[in-house]
Amino acid sequence: MPKSLASLDRDLRDIFGARLQSVVQYGTRARHAHPAQGGHHAHAPDPALHTLAIVDTLTAGDLRACARRVPGWHGAGLATPLILPAHEFHRSLDAFPFEFGAIVADHVVLSGRSPFDGLRVDPGDLRRACEVQARSHLLHLREGYLETGGRGDGLAVLIVDSAPAFAALLENIARLEGAGEDPATVSRHAERRLNVPGGIVSDVMRLARVTEISSAEAERIFPSYLDAVERLVTFVDGWHER
Repeated sequence: MPKSLASLDRDLRDIFGARLQSVVQYGTRARHAHPAQGGHHAHAPDPALHTLAIVDTLTAGDLRACARRVPGWHGAGLATPLILPAHEFHRSLDAFPFEFGAIVADHVVLSGRSPFDGLRVDPGDLRRACEVQARSHLLHLREGYLETGGRGDGLAVLIVDSAPAFAALLENIARLEGAGEDPATVSRHAERRLNVPGGIVSDVMRLARVTEISSAEAERIFPSYLDAVERLVTFVDGWHER
């Protein structure tokens, strides 16, 4: 365990004592949207380590104690941890199936028992969440394009900012359909299911790991990217028919 995570675990045990049930690191293989960030506004990858802590109870005093430690956690390269009482966590799976599904699929238990034992994200909840995310993503791209005035530099920012959420959405769809989780497999699955030209999905997924692209590349990618998202909305909308 990296020293920063070991230090976080000790800090949480100092604060919660026996009330701390488990500490989990997530996003170890890929970047995923944070439940509090909103999928279609996710930004390019950052190096911070993301963690989830499950506790018996969470009081205002606990939050004050954690708040005092946050600067040190950030200084050690840690994102602010998600801290949830166990009963809230169990009841949040249907509200955040998209985000917690990604955590369940990509996590390491650092201490305590696994909070996911006996739990599963309902496929129906995840399908509904995927449809909401897909429709939101499409609206975001169209609105974003209008706000750029069609300028290449603005398109470059729009594409890079939206790429991580697009990649996360396709990963969830691939997982739902049992297609695998590595980026190459996810890209091929999406291009086949959406019937889009080879390469566009992998191009955008690649951009989920970069911080900028040229205006020329953005102008080349955007029309096909928008078409792929439009096809994605049609695809997820038809799930109830299959």
